[in-house]
Amino acid sequence: MGYVIALAGKGGTGKTTLAALIIRALKEKKMGSVLAIDADPNSNLGEVLGVKPGDNVGVILDRISVAPDKIPAGMAKERFIQLQVQTAIQEENGFDLLSMGKPEGPGCYCYVNNVLRGLMTKLVKDYDYIVVDNEAGLEHLSRRTSRFADILIVVSDASSIGLKSAKRIIELVDALKFEVKKSFLVINRFNQDILKDKIKETGLELLGSLPLDAQIEQLSLSGKSIFDLKPDAQILTALNLLGEQIWKHH
Repeated sequence: MGYVIALAGKGGTGKTTLAALIIRALKEKKMGSVLAIDADPNSNLGEVLGVKPGDNVGVILDRISVAPDKIPAGMAKERFIQLQVQTAIQEENGFDLLSMGKPEGPGCYCYVNNVLRGLMTKLVKDYDYIVVDNEAGLEHLSRRTSRFADILIVVSDASSIGLKSAKRIIELVDALKFEVKKSFLVINRFNQDILKDKIKETGLELLGSLPLDAQIEQLSLSGKSIFDLKPDAQILTALNLLGEQIWKHH
């Protein structure tokens, strides 16, 4: 069974960057096979990882839901959906990427979502690590993916709004009855003046913080991938200090 690392947080907190950094670390440390899942329609995990976009699951589900007659004669509908979704997995050097996207069509997705949930359960068994970059509303976790994670990292900045969002996310996890073995808060661009009681109000244990790194900002501006980040980058050093809690099985 793969080890599932899920990330969530409001936009702009550095959630996708942290997901990409974790994927880079798993690859470089040769921890095993890695499946990266971009489950946030508004994020660009593939771009941050330097992957050219391919078909996403949302596009595939649109095609199937509006044209079910396209299923080949003699092939079970469930099998057809599974094969189509598997074609969306992009094989890269050291990791695979699956982008969920978002359905836009008028079709009914209940059945295909159930099939997709079953496929995701199978995929979890096929990889050593699964890193899931979620949207703040956790839509994909609730509708299309298995409702569990070995570790959930809620990412925030040091703002009051960011921390309130972190609190809402963990409340949503509880309300949706996700099976999460461990939950942590990671704060990007940490401000030492932040009040400890604000962190405590989130109900999350603070795993640590990541510094503002000029190299990250430069990569983003130049459109380069996380793998172009120099090995001695301050943010990589900080992440490795947290790594034992993030990617080591307990």
